Amino acid sequence: MSFNGLPSPATLYAAYASVSSSVMLLRTTFHQIVPRQVQQYVLSAITHFLHRPLVSDQLTLVIEESTGMSQNYLYDSFQIYMTTKANPTTNCLKICQSARDPKLTSKLAHSQNITEFYQGIEITWAFICRPSENTSPKNKSQGSGDVMKKWFELHFKKEHKEIVMDSYIPFVLEEVKAMKNAKRVVKLHTLGSLYEGPGCWNSITLEHSSTFETLAMEPNEKKALMDDLDLFVKRKDYFKRVGRAWKRGYLLYGPPGTGKSSLIAAMANHLKFDIYDLQLMNVTSDCEFRRLLLGTANRSILVIEDIDCSVDLPDRKIQEKKANPKHDQKFTLSGLLNFIDGLWSSCGDERIIIFTTNNKDKLDPALLRPGRMDVHIHMSYLTMNGFKTLASTYLDIKHQHWKFREIEELLGSVQVTPAEVAEELMKTSDADACLGGLVDFLNDKKRRRTSIVDGENSTDHGVKPVPRAKKMKTNGCC
Repeated sequence: MSFNGLPSPATLYAAYASVSSSVMLLRTTFHQIVPRQVQQYVLSAITHFLHRPLVSDQLTLVIEESTGMSQNYLYDSFQIYMTTKANPTTNCLKICQSARDPKLTSKLAHSQNITEFYQGIEITWAFICRPSENTSPKNKSQGSGDVMKKWFELHFKKEHKEIVMDSYIPFVLEEVKAMKNAKRVVKLHTLGSLYEGPGCWNSITLEHSSTFETLAMEPNEKKALMDDLDLFVKRKDYFKRVGRAWKRGYLLYGPPGTGKSSLIAAMANHLKFDIYDLQLMNVTSDCEFRRLLLGTANRSILVIEDIDCSVDLPDRKIQEKKANPKHDQKFTLSGLLNFIDGLWSSCGDERIIIFTTNNKDKLDPALLRPGRMDVHIHMSYLTMNGFKTLASTYLDIKHQHWKFREIEELLGSVQVTPAEVAEELMKTSDADACLGGLVDFLNDKKRRRTSIVDGENSTDHGVKPVPRAKKMKTNGCC
């Protein structure tokens, strides 16, 4: 029956029931037959189509996981940044942990969107993970599954393109850089085979726990060095503006055992810079030397220890007189200087070069001038301020101990290194017994020194004064 030519309610209900049954059947079939990844892709495409305006005012930036044969640096940075923005709607994350790092690392696992605001601009991050259309039959036959293609999309209004490109993306990269530095593990690199090419450095995690707080140095020297390092890493634009390579050279000189290696470790831990330990006796030519240095990374410390005795660097004047093909192939002082302050010094950014020596006077004056060794730091024998730092570190003495006055008098008359005193402080955890043993050690050292002096000069029955620490000498400004 129909009313005024219209279908009856019974007919409409029957038609609705038939359509509903068909939709339910199609939905069940769709979920059972179509893979889940394809389902997400179809639903995403339908949603995107339904919400797409006729003339879009949106702009999309696509950041793929790789660019040809190399990894996309932006993708890695965005992966870290977007993970930190995970919200209650994020329902899946991948986590991992390395053997030496107690902290968990998380990454995005499935496609998801996150929206944030920057300078009042709404920016939507989309992480998309889909099966690649180029999955090889070999992978499928071996049960490897689909190769997943991953990329990021940034959606925002076209009118904000300049702000996003020139301000927002650099902001994200700086945030990621700060996060990486906060949890970066410092590596110690040592020379591998010279025939392995630029990547001939082998590395291990630097386990040295030395910090500026535990160094037995004068407080004012410590602060001056820390300020110099902090200023250096902040002046990228300054170095570029004045036309200088972004590097800094330090010379650590003084007797053995005065803490040169500990200071290097403290500098690396303070800046989170990797250390490249270069033994010059393993370098046979200038060409080989350049190849090694090209294998070092930015934000690193190149250490050349005992430069006065690690290799016999030919004098440049002698080279000119004895110029011959065999001699020209050797590792020369000119080759070293060219890297420190020549054209090759610009191959890399944010580099620190540290030379150590026990005998500063033996170094060629060309090495010591500003631009090569900018800061000269004298590592002296132990002073009372340095001893208080050791006592606090090894014995947890935070106040004035009754033995300190006697120890201070002895330190004023004998030459003792921080390494020697640290060894005495490790003998027992009993502070009184430990300091008593140190007093005996210093007295014995004083008696032996007095005997030597009396033997050399029978008219001099006193003890020669001990030279104290010199202030840090800075050549030029970083």
